[in-house]
Parts: sequence; C-alpha cells; structure tokens
Amino acid sequence: MNFLKPDLRVSSLSSIKLESFWQMGKRGIILDLDNTITPWNEMEITADAQSFLQNAFNLNFKLFLLTNAKPKRTKEIAHKYAIDYLAPALKPRKRAFLKALSVIDLEANQVLVVGDQIFTDILGGNRVGCFTILVTPVSKQEFVGTKLVRVLEAMVNRWTG
Repeated sequence: MNFLKPDLRVSSLSSIKLESFWQMGKRGIILDLDNTITPWNEMEITADAQSFLQNAFNLNFKLFLLTNAKPKRTKEIAHKYAIDYLAPALKPRKRAFLKALSVIDLEANQVLVVGDQIFTDILGGNRVGCFTILVTPVSKQEFVGTKLVRVLEAMVNRWTG
C-alpha cells in the first residue's frame, strides 16, 4: 500500500510551497495535465496552475509534463509553456517516469511528482522514488474510466489516510 500513498496531499497547486522544496534540494517537477493543471480535456491551464508554473520557473525548477492525454493537445500546451513532455505516457509505467527523469537530467530524489490520481501519478512517482504530491482535481468532469477508478481511490484513501 505504500506505493499508493502520496508523500503530501494538497487541495490546490497554490498549497505547494515550492521555495521549501527548493531548500530541501528538489530541482525538478514531473507534472500531470488533466485535472492537475487543466480541467479535463481543456486547452487552457487554470490561473492557479499559471501561478504555480511561474513560481517554478522563477525558482529554476526543471519541469516535465507527463500525461496519459492525447499527444496533439499535450504538445500545444507544453510548447506554449516551453515544457518537455511525454504523451501518452501510459502511467503508471516506470518507463515513462524514468524517461522524464532522463530528459530533465535529475535523480528521482530531486524530483516532485504532482498529479491528481493515485493509480497513475502517485503510484508511478513512488515506484521510481520521487516525492509525490496528490492534488485535488481541478474539475469534476473526467474521462469515464477515471470516474470508475475514483471509487477505488476513495477506498485507498481510507486505508492510507
């Protein structure tokens, strides 16, 4: 069950104190797309995500967008913010997370994984040894398969606290 437990749970990206993580030696962020920085299947990132990205850039974090979303949409968003990306990543496969670590040229213990799903973002990040942060989804609208997985996530949340 430890692989399913995030290191930190937050209600929003603005709750993540990036300055503190920088002081702890974190230098990179692997970031999810849908319901983490954008509402599901949308092209525009939220205002909270814009502030988060700006703060991360100001602190010189290396960013990588790792998502199971469609490549065309992901590419447009990633290019708009000059962020490397992989889509579809087939999370929680370790290979995707290892690719992200390789591209940003950091060790797992230097990297935060930020996402809204336990069975993709948190599981994948924990499997490679990153610091994982579970954020509350920015929207209730989701892919139908994700809605089903949320039922399992609720059970995991009760077990892992």
